[in-house]
Amino acid sequence: MSEGIRKYFQGDRVIWAVVIVLSIFSLLAVYSSTGTLAYRKMGGNTLYFLIRHGLILGIGILIIFVTHMIPYKYYFRLSQLFLYLVVPLLFLTLLIGTSLNQAARWLTLPGLGITIQTSDFAKLALIMYTARMLSLKQDRIKSYREAFIPLIIPIVLVCMLILPANLSTSLILFATCMVLMFIGRVRIRHLLAFAGIGVLAIGLFITATMLLDKEGRVGTWRHRVEQFIQPDGEEGYQVEQAKIAIATGGLFGVKPGKSVQRNFLPHPYSDFIYAIIIEEYGLIFGGIPIMLAYLILLFRAGVIVRKANRTFPAFLAIGLTLSIVIQAVVNMGVAVNLFPVTGQNLPMVSMGGSSLLFTGVSLGIILSVSRGVEKELEEMENIEDSTESDGQEA
Repeated sequence: MSEGIRKYFQGDRVIWAVVIVLSIFSLLAVYSSTGTLAYRKMGGNTLYFLIRHGLILGIGILIIFVTHMIPYKYYFRLSQLFLYLVVPLLFLTLLIGTSLNQAARWLTLPGLGITIQTSDFAKLALIMYTARMLSLKQDRIKSYREAFIPLIIPIVLVCMLILPANLSTSLILFATCMVLMFIGRVRIRHLLAFAGIGVLAIGLFITATMLLDKEGRVGTWRHRVEQFIQPDGEEGYQVEQAKIAIATGGLFGVKPGKSVQRNFLPHPYSDFIYAIIIEEYGLIFGGIPIMLAYLILLFRAGVIVRKANRTFPAFLAIGLTLSIVIQAVVNMGVAVNLFPVTGQNLPMVSMGGSSLLFTGVSLGIILSVSRGVEKELEEMENIEDSTESDGQEA
């Protein structure tokens, strides 16, 4: 990266490279996988969805650039405000949100017609707030009353507000926060005890509602679990088509633009885009590079944590990275039938709106932390060099 570009695109260069690689895969895969959708809805104009997605992706990269230029200390202050905003937004979404498949997940902005999936904002806000609280409570982090309770209450509240409309997002966010609390040195017995109570409560809730309610979201959850155990119906059909795509792709793929299963998979451009990538590019040039991109992102977040001399930026970077990587693992796991169908996008790859933009915010904040940590290390080195030179002169 030349000095001129380096001046503006700061932070971890490897993370920037991951963003570029995922963006290229995204454009190619979305263009290829939206052919059937374009034929059905846009009269065969295959460029429509490519241009639309390219614009959203471009805005996402612009968001990464803008957020990475903001010093991470401002995110410490914003984290509390974001949490206060997201709780009423989640309430509003449950009450008046736009519904799809009996799930109210989106808020439509009045007069603009733009929809925002509030759970995407909630993920960002809760992880930022958890990182803030962990950093503030480090001197008494082992205390149940002074540390664990103030941390777990907002986590439970936000996850419970997301759960009725989006169980998978709620579980992923909860798991991410629990891992972040473990990294933040919260007592393991507190985490295990709460996790046990949570599993028991969710089990009782699902059992009771499955006995009483055969329809609605609970019915959808039940159907997806049953389809995962014994594939049949629509979910079973999706998984079978994804398996065919992966098997057809093999090691080297059928070449870009030649996917057949995109004509059969219901959502080849979002939920099952990973299967389409493997079909066209194979495991060698598609499946493995995508997996490696997310693993490299996680590794680089670990490098940032190791370099950081303050707790908040370290927790913030690793928390946001875990959120992205765990979601990616779930999406890829669904494609290969390791998990039930969840509807989770592949971050920075799947066609999407607010999910892609909020992923951009998360990546921008991670790069902001990287930029800040590098600057602090340079300042420390300059101080040490200055001290050594003063000592030599004396």
